[in-house]
Amino acid sequence: METPIEIELILALILLIGAIGSFALEKVRMEVTAFLLLASILLLGLLGMEKWPTWNEILGILSSEAPLAIIGMFMVSCALSKQGIIEKLTLYLQELTKCGYHLFLFILLLLIAGLSAFINNTPVVVILLPVVIGIASKLGVPASKLLIPVSYASIFGGCCTLIGTSTNILASGFMSSSSLYPEMQAMGMFELTKIGMPLMFLGILFVIVFGKKLLPEREALSKILSEIHQKEFLTEAIVTEDSTLVGQIVRDSKLSTIAGIRLLDVVREGKSLASPLSTIKLRPRDRLILSCKPQGIMEAREVQGFKLFEQAELGIEQINTSEAVMVETMIKPNSSFSSQRLSEADFRGRFNLTVVALHRRGKNLGLRLDNLKLEPGDTLLILGSESSVEKLRAVNETVLLDKVPLQVEKKPFITSITIGVLIAIILLASTGVVSLFLVALIGAGLLVISNSMTLKDALRSVEWKLLLLIYSMLALGVVMEKSGASSMLAQIIKNICTSGINEKWQIIGALTILYLCTALLTELLSNNATISIMTPVSLLVAFQFGLNTDEARAFVLTCCIAASASFMTPIGYQTNTFVYTVGGYRFRDFLKFGFWPMLIYFFGTITLVSIHYNFFPS
Repeated sequence: METPIEIELILALILLIGAIGSFALEKVRMEVTAFLLLASILLLGLLGMEKWPTWNEILGILSSEAPLAIIGMFMVSCALSKQGIIEKLTLYLQELTKCGYHLFLFILLLLIAGLSAFINNTPVVVILLPVVIGIASKLGVPASKLLIPVSYASIFGGCCTLIGTSTNILASGFMSSSSLYPEMQAMGMFELTKIGMPLMFLGILFVIVFGKKLLPEREALSKILSEIHQKEFLTEAIVTEDSTLVGQIVRDSKLSTIAGIRLLDVVREGKSLASPLSTIKLRPRDRLILSCKPQGIMEAREVQGFKLFEQAELGIEQINTSEAVMVETMIKPNSSFSSQRLSEADFRGRFNLTVVALHRRGKNLGLRLDNLKLEPGDTLLILGSESSVEKLRAVNETVLLDKVPLQVEKKPFITSITIGVLIAIILLASTGVVSLFLVALIGAGLLVISNSMTLKDALRSVEWKLLLLIYSMLALGVVMEKSGASSMLAQIIKNICTSGINEKWQIIGALTILYLCTALLTELLSNNATISIMTPVSLLVAFQFGLNTDEARAFVLTCCIAASASFMTPIGYQTNTFVYTVGGYRFRDFLKFGFWPMLIYFFGTITLVSIHYNFFPS
């Protein structure tokens, strides 16, 4: 008996809503949701439902060119980063501070947008973070007046070219494989430029004119914990001869049960112990360096043989055995620390550094940190000597926000090869003679052979979690198309336009609804997940309106801009997430400031697309 179509449709919508809910609530890690989604689709395929894709159809997405092109561009961006090209440009930025806030900001945003149009914008923003923080003090403004603009500029630039963001590459793949428009070609290298570039200049103009007034004055984590604040919460204690703590392992002692105290260091005979703190057996005369809250101090006083030093003037330099510094560092994308528990990262054992605080998306995650899994963008406040900090800096797994990136000398010949490969990719992909995925992968191979980067670096540069997300959403796209879910959504959009809008304005109405739906989804999901859902829907809407191939492209371009133009939340776009904690921002800061660029891009996109494709009624 044939399975009713309603069942497949309902299952497809359940998977769609479940994925959206999981991504938005963030109770489950993104890659876990993506894996479960893909597994569910494959398992349901075993039931042999007529309107459900087979295993072969699902596995066929592995041959899709778009994800392969994204892999290649990740690697090319890695090579550019390895050659220190962005770091070299920062030297000139230091000099431009003499120009004043507004002119400097214009040059900075234009530089970031220009770079982000051709390379992965995440490393651009990450590398510039400590530079911009340092420059902010020279300009006499808080870093919060500059960091959101830095993130937004990378988004502005990414909307201008095919390779500006992986979102555009994915959309291009849908265009070239459309069954509704079999003659449709892939997106051109500069096809988006006619829309993206005017919007970029409008966005930059808005930030320059209104940024200083509308952006908040926030302090970074290291500034919030001022000298006075540090003295209030950092103190030391001595384990006396008669203490009940003597002979106890830290994790089994009374100290581990006091909520308002966290052990930062154990000093024995003048030396800091490098062993994991939880495994140390306490001895008489051990000095314990503590992070204390008032309630913790009260409870600690009740522990027999535990003498707290209560002098208000006690500071870091007095309680550490070496010259102590407190610095802020951020977990980089693709860092080996990512997904590790803080105890597994072992900052103490590897670098003799103590993690004092950990902030994630504007929140202090509290005192009990050891079991927390680190994520890209996490900001850690660490305590240790200058030499220990430099040791951490040398492994290049985090970004030290208090220090400008090291200027690594590279061979000019190798640097020239790297830049030459990028230019060749742009030119060859622009002509359409060679597909983007082929030139990107060949280019990445040449960069490995030429020692612009190692094979290990190339593989590490790929955001494999993102690739898993992309493949799972591509599979969901196939499900939605075959089950009729995409057609249903397209029909709903058309019905809204035909019933409530004058016939002459229905196409523009459809563009408007598509933009708003895409913009809403991209604030909840990733931009890649959003474009995977909305591109097939946009093509179906165009087809139902009877538009030709060229006019249908306008619908896809509209969705591309909407999927990337994520300004109102810190979670909609990765660069927003990175500046969120670093800049000391709150969620409402993005809502308040991002609302205006969102309006610019919304009205600007609809207007420019309608002009270029003659959708305005004559």
